Amino acid sequence: MDLKKFGKWLLSLKNEGVENIPLAERRSFLKMGLKVTGVFAGGTILSVVSKLENARAIPPAYVGTFPYKPHYAMVLITDRCVDCELCMEACVRTNHVPPYGWRTRIFERRLKATDGYVRQFMPVLCNQCNIPPCVRVCPTKATIKDPKTGIVKMIPKKCIGCKTCMTACPYDMRYFNEEKRAIDKCDFCWESRLSKGGKITACAEACPAGVRIFGDLTDPKSRVYQIVYDPARVIWVLRPETGAKPNVFYTIEGLG
Repeated sequence: MDLKKFGKWLLSLKNEGVENIPLAERRSFLKMGLKVTGVFAGGTILSVVSKLENARAIPPAYVGTFPYKPHYAMVLITDRCVDCELCMEACVRTNHVPPYGWRTRIFERRLKATDGYVRQFMPVLCNQCNIPPCVRVCPTKATIKDPKTGIVKMIPKKCIGCKTCMTACPYDMRYFNEEKRAIDKCDFCWESRLSKGGKITACAEACPAGVRIFGDLTDPKSRVYQIVYDPARVIWVLRPETGAKPNVFYTIEGLG
């Protein structure tokens, strides 16, 4: 992506307000020479109005503060996504997702730019939050956060189908599985792949454009670690104002 063209596109976006961005976060952005100009898909958009080519960012403050090892995480390089949906198809096959369910989705926005419109695709999945609202509200402890890997998992036999966790999820990434009579969601392919020796999620493996980068956030050799800790790359998370502290990070190749 041409960095200058992308800068013009950012400047063309309508300012949707910054009232949902915590004051402390706004201050940290300003210290980096960035100006907060809007909100995009629940995550903050940063426009480096006068210093776009010198943009630098650091990982969210909570990165590296949790004791999981491996600490599974995913980075989504959004401008690589072409909405081929091969990731979604692989997820359905691997995790036996019914036609009415979902473990990942791809949203589309048509954004007005100076030379017309830009189609932006935004893959979303369970963000495997470090402080997951769904776990806090579950009355039967059917949804848990694994103390070793940090993955948010479901225990179907404990689920009573109250759907409280669905309401609490900031990303709408849970659904009620009629066959299981329980809530279902992405578990980073833990049951289907990782627990059986697999090293990567089905969606990441199936993506032909390399949008989804999966790995261990504690391993300096992993691409996830290298991208998140790259001082020259802009990284953001969706809905930071919820305090959920996601383990799914977003970036744009053109700003890396």
